[in-house]
Amino acid sequence: MSQLLVYVNPLEPSFVAAALIITFNPLFWNVVARWEQKTHRLSKAFGSPYLACYSLGGAILLLNLVRSHCFTQAMLSQPKMESLDNATAYCIGLSILGVGVVFVLSSFSALGFTGTFLGDYFGILKEARVTTFPFSVLDNPMYWGSTANYLGWAIMHASPTGLLLTALVALIYVIAVLYEEPFTEEIYRQKDKSNKMN
Repeated sequence: MSQLLVYVNPLEPSFVAAALIITFNPLFWNVVARWEQKTHRLSKAFGSPYLACYSLGGAILLLNLVRSHCFTQAMLSQPKMESLDNATAYCIGLSILGVGVVFVLSSFSALGFTGTFLGDYFGILKEARVTTFPFSVLDNPMYWGSTANYLGWAIMHASPTGLLLTALVALIYVIAVLYEEPFTEEIYRQKDKSNKMN
């Protein structure tokens, strides 16, 4: 880790911007989703929980584009690590990125748009929790696929800055899971209980 810090200036503006947006995104979507779940204000404003969920999903997608842009700009503004700047490392990074893309896209396919973008907070539930691939292989594959995408991208760019920011992405996702998972467990437990009573 100390080797990485030789290459990274954490006060450089693009690094600060990337760190802030990486931290902000899950905070934003979790605060908004919990607020919606408690008040239904977005559903009322949009006239439908589906339209409200689609709007939040659109906002999340835009924020993720900004995050990826900031991540890339932070990498490009700081030095490369010579030991990673070779064809082998590039191919390893590309492979990790490929695995990440598979996890992200297969998660989206299994969950659908509303399942991916917090539909459960809007009262839009699946019949049961999804347990097919990639959920059969890994808990929270969307988050870990996204983390793999950033890790692969950082290795492909031989970027210590990217590696450090990827560690931040992973840490923020761990915190998000600790916050989200109990809620998801509880709503599907209640749904199962309700189904058994009917």
